[in-house]
Amino acid sequence: MTSDLIDKDIGKIRLADDLVELRPLNADDLEELYSVASDPLIWEQHPKNDRWKRDVFEKFFSKALESKAALVIFDRKSGDVIGSSRYYDIGKEPDTVAIGYTFLARKYWGGDHNRAVKHLMLEHAFNFFSRVVFHVGVDNIRSQKAIEKLGAVRFKELLPDEESDHARYEYLMEKQQFIS
Repeated sequence: MTSDLIDKDIGKIRLADDLVELRPLNADDLEELYSVASDPLIWEQHPKNDRWKRDVFEKFFSKALESKAALVIFDRKSGDVIGSSRYYDIGKEPDTVAIGYTFLARKYWGGDHNRAVKHLMLEHAFNFFSRVVFHVGVDNIRSQKAIEKLGAVRFKELLPDEESDHARYEYLMEKQQFIS
């Protein structure tokens, strides 16, 4: 399942609705994406709140490319790059994938764009998995509220470990929840 999702699908998908289009991230996206990510307020509540710095963002961007599961987000109306998201921990737990590393330009906060991005990604993920998890920093109230609005349920607190030096909450959405 893991290799099928990455090899056959994530690297080739384009997801779209009336508001947003998502396509696989590529190296040519660095400048446009950094122009969005260079806003310090985007990262203010994030555990890695220095991602607005060029050198830090370049490392983040490189890891996103290496994942082969990162997507760049466009506003359909303007055609502008407005952010990024990715699938990760693909198959780490049985029948489960994570969605995260999402950021959007502040202009698109509080509206329907984040919900549209997550809805498209969830719909796609549930073609392969029955569970989707989200990891959100304990101090990132804005993202916690956004994930809860989607219907995901906080079910675990993860303490700092080898994967993250920050405490975070794990939210869960099951396929049955999503389709009902």
